[in-house]
Amino acid sequence: MKNLVWLLKWILKAAIFFTLFAFALNNQHEGAVRFFFGTEWRAPMVLVVLAAFALGLALGVVAMAPRWWRQRQTARAPVVEPPAPVPVTPPPAAEAATDTSLGNVPRHGL
Repeated sequence: MKNLVWLLKWILKAAIFFTLFAFALNNQHEGAVRFFFGTEWRAPMVLVVLAAFALGLALGVVAMAPRWWRQRQTARAPVVEPPAPVPVTPPPAAEAATDTSLGNVPRHGL
């Protein structure tokens, strides 16, 4: 079973690699990215897409970093034990009905 999972992971990795490789081969024509004030960057379209993906990934990591640090600090903080619960004594039980016959139960048409 362990070898099957390993094989499936490698098949998935190979499929992703070949899909991205085919994408790169199909997008070799030149693309232009126009910035402000008339500046322009010309590069193969696959590099433009790869740069946009890398920039989005980097911005996502930078945006999530403070939350990750805060969670790590919370996880490393010493655990404060709550005080032991005080046992609650139940109120005295009402006297149980000694009549167990069903003669007094309303039948509601049944």
